[in-house]
Amino acid sequence: MCIAISTIPIGIIGGIEGFESSFLLIGIIFLVTFVVSIMISYLITRPLEKLTDNIIDISKGKLDVTLASSEIHEINNLTDSLNRIMASLKLAIHKVGVKKGEIFGDNEKGKEVTMNKQDDLFDSISGWTWETDSKGNYTFCSGNISKFLGYTPEDIVGKSFFDTISVENVEKSKQIFNEAIKNNSPINNLENWIVNKNGEKICVRTNGMPLLDESGNLLGYRGINTDITTEKEAENKIKELNTKLSDLKTEITELLNERNSEKEIASSETNSKKQDEKLEEHKIDYIFIFDENANILACTDSMYKKLGYSKNEMLSLNITDFDALETMQDIKEKIDNAKKNSHFSFKTIHKRKDGSTFLVYENFQYIKDKNSFRCIVKAD
Repeated sequence: MCIAISTIPIGIIGGIEGFESSFLLIGIIFLVTFVVSIMISYLITRPLEKLTDNIIDISKGKLDVTLASSEIHEINNLTDSLNRIMASLKLAIHKVGVKKGEIFGDNEKGKEVTMNKQDDLFDSISGWTWETDSKGNYTFCSGNISKFLGYTPEDIVGKSFFDTISVENVEKSKQIFNEAIKNNSPINNLENWIVNKNGEKICVRTNGMPLLDESGNLLGYRGINTDITTEKEAENKIKELNTKLSDLKTEITELLNERNSEKEIASSETNSKKQDEKLEEHKIDYIFIFDENANILACTDSMYKKLGYSKNEMLSLNITDFDALETMQDIKEKIDNAKKNSHFSFKTIHKRKDGSTFLVYENFQYIKDKNSFRCIVKAD
């Protein structure tokens, strides 16, 4: 505006003296205006810069700062207000009895201490923390991930949650993660084998919570991966030992059963000899033991001698092999009667190996504790 007004007399002078004089006068006016504006700008900005520096010093706890006065009335008002605030603050500190260092800490040092405490906390757990966006891409990862995977947070941020998971676990993890995203629900105790930077696998347990905005929309997930490799290896060893123990128990049971069978056979042979001795006294020809299917389990020596078989041959026979009169159905009926009434007697015909026969009197007796039968035979 000043320049515009100044052009009025220039125009008048130009009409009288000519255009050359008017152009010279315009140049002088612009030069003077430029110099004056720089001086005014310096007089305004310099006090403001000093005041800004003083405020920064005060924020760091330097309450002995001297605030410089200015030729500008408004800046002096700000300076007076700050002086009153510092005076009140000094008085409050004096009355409370605390030190300036307890109130004004170095902000950078405070941040460093906070970060160190956070790192110590992360290092104290057997795992690392993370955050993802709603698509499962990492947006944050704690520094101690390098201890477990060999990657830095910078290596991980931007990658997908599934990039480090072993191939055989990816589909299961995607299904669980997508289901959680669909329902905005937590991820609880998801176990995965993941691959570190060296290509080795470690087992982790993942727990995560959904991050929601004010409208309830999913922003992503925040969680922690805990290294459970040692626990998992111990669990697998326990399963392996249990399997071996089960196999060993089976072997022991089989050995015991075999041993009991040997004892039973030995006992049967001993009883057979004793029974042979008794047969002589009671005029009983022989005794044999059989099961529900009429298979011979044991017999006295006199039986296989009487029928003309070897002992091994005798123990491989069924009653129907040497009973010339009874069918298998008949034998079954007599076995059922013996089981029902404890014993059953009848007459039949026994056949020797050479085909000759003789009439006998048989008495079936049920041995309940062994679920087997004893037959006492006397030639009729």
